[in-house]
Amino acid sequence: MPNFTCSPIALALGATLSLAAATGAPAQTAPLSAQESDPKVMGWMQGFPPPPDKLITQPDSNYFSFPKLRWSVCHLREFLPTEEISRGLGAPVPLTYPAPAEFAEMRAQIDAIRFTPQNSGEEMTWEDSLFANYTDGMLILHKGEVVYERYFGCLEEDGKHAIMSMTKSITGLLGEILVAEGVLDDTLLVRDVIPDIGDSAFATATVREVMDMTTGVQYSEDYSDPNADIWLYSAAASPLPKAEGYEGPDGYWEYLQQVQADGEHGAEFHYKTINSDMLGWMISRVTGKSITELTSERLWSRIGAEQDAYQTVDGKGVPFAGGGVTAGLRDLGRLGQLMLNGGAINGERLFPAEVVERISSGGDRAKFGSGFPTVGAGSYISQWWVFHNDHGAYAARGVHGQTIYVDPTAEMVLVRLASFPQAQNGFIDPTSLPAYQAVAEFLMSRQ
Repeated sequence: MPNFTCSPIALALGATLSLAAATGAPAQTAPLSAQESDPKVMGWMQGFPPPPDKLITQPDSNYFSFPKLRWSVCHLREFLPTEEISRGLGAPVPLTYPAPAEFAEMRAQIDAIRFTPQNSGEEMTWEDSLFANYTDGMLILHKGEVVYERYFGCLEEDGKHAIMSMTKSITGLLGEILVAEGVLDDTLLVRDVIPDIGDSAFATATVREVMDMTTGVQYSEDYSDPNADIWLYSAAASPLPKAEGYEGPDGYWEYLQQVQADGEHGAEFHYKTINSDMLGWMISRVTGKSITELTSERLWSRIGAEQDAYQTVDGKGVPFAGGGVTAGLRDLGRLGQLMLNGGAINGERLFPAEVVERISSGGDRAKFGSGFPTVGAGSYISQWWVFHNDHGAYAARGVHGQTIYVDPTAEMVLVRLASFPQAQNGFIDPTSLPAYQAVAEFLMSRQ
């Protein structure tokens, strides 16, 4: 471990950990099951005061280690400074539910759905998959109506949960909105938008290459390497006091100014979180607003949200555009419904339909490569993952199992919040993706 103070959120949310650094193997056996590692069962932070062995505190850097992370994902604001993403002052717009008896029957039917995971010959039920993937919250909307909603672990109905790298998709959505509105020109070079970027490798990339993560920039996230770039990035971003003798960059943006080249811009997709923060900087520069302000103004205050969200910041107050948002399950469902509706919700158009059309059509599949076997022949565009399956599904995704999954064919939005022991979604996808397809087909069969 390097000898400096790291930002645990950059470390754990990471910025990234490749979402499938995984080999595509089935989920490995965790030390404790979902039921055994439930924060209530573990007794984390219970009592006044909690017993010493049940404390989860900062600046201890292990609060995002399993099983502590199963409590921490609902409590980031207690560890790190944040900025509010305001829902505004208006009343929330309630979601639509079936009658109670019908809703209960629907849950029973969905829980009993059977499917076969990838690379497996044995079926499992939908409900079994929720526990297998350490689900904390699950919401399914079909044709705009909530047909399934459950809470586990640290998450309650009125609680909030870290969404990890799904934050990137919010950043990318804002960027795509600005491009559609002519506020951000995606053909410009980064240095045309941010002259301060200097001689950084980002300077000669286009805005679009940053948005789609096809930049040729050096950034390693090998956590086993004490000299990997992730440690330098974490140290720069940490809001905690720097270690004595620290001489590196201070904050996300200073780090971006010293990034070196690695490969050719535009050649291949490389999942690197520094692209998200570079995009966040450009968005703030062209709008004169922080990411949190813009998310509130363009999204949260207009989707009928019932809770404010919040976003972690570095030591200079810059929001973590690549992984810092915490939000409520239902509000994430509203965001997914906004995407499914092509930019409209509650009878109001929030942005041009072409924004969703561009995202849902996907990126250049030839540049996606073969590094994400559980995703298959997918693509990545504007910080969204596109599966190119028969249903035209696409998703916002984050480590430890966070997902907003939009299935236009089934008219389904699914949101899962989770605290899977391992960060890589490649361990979870073999169960999750077939489960999503199975519930989509079930909902379509009822039409």
